[in-house]
Amino acid sequence: MAAHSMAKLNHWNSTWTLDEAQCPCDLHFLDYLAEQRVSGRNIFHMGTGVHHIVGLKTADAGRNNQVLAITASRDEYTAYIDLLIDDPRLGFSYKAYFGDLYQSDARMLPALDYVTLFHAGEYRTAENDSYGALTDEQVGLIFAEKLNPGGEILFYTGSFAYDVAGRVGAALMAKRGFADAGRYKSLHVFKKPG
Repeated sequence: MAAHSMAKLNHWNSTWTLDEAQCPCDLHFLDYLAEQRVSGRNIFHMGTGVHHIVGLKTADAGRNNQVLAITASRDEYTAYIDLLIDDPRLGFSYKAYFGDLYQSDARMLPALDYVTLFHAGEYRTAENDSYGALTDEQVGLIFAEKLNPGGEILFYTGSFAYDVAGRVGAALMAKRGFADAGRYKSLHVFKKPG
């Protein structure tokens, strides 16, 4: 059995309520999906918020999309559990899990059509280094590998760490042939070839 480190998981000891004025990225993503008439697609969403709006609205939209989301907040994960207990049908289209995005492993991810990395760079600290977590670029490249041809990775331009997201976007273009597909409201879209 491998020895375990004494390092603790870098998690967010708080929660995020829906505040469109301060952070509209989840709502803008839902607008984007609606305008593009996206249906039957697999979505990975970074950062559920206690509101879980992406998972809830995608489930309600009747477009047969599936959302897999990650949160590093215990309270946000508990809110998901409560939502699922109250409405078990939600579990058919929306799964959320608790963890560190920087521990992502391509072998555990499904094929995806859309990936939101809205909070890239915001919570990556030396604490992550203490247990060998990936970098933002490595995470971006893992999700690029799991993205179906023509799929998209989206970043939030209003993030305080958008410079990190910009570097990840540049790596996607240089190392995986992605195209800069432009902006939609507060989102920056990168498209996989194919």
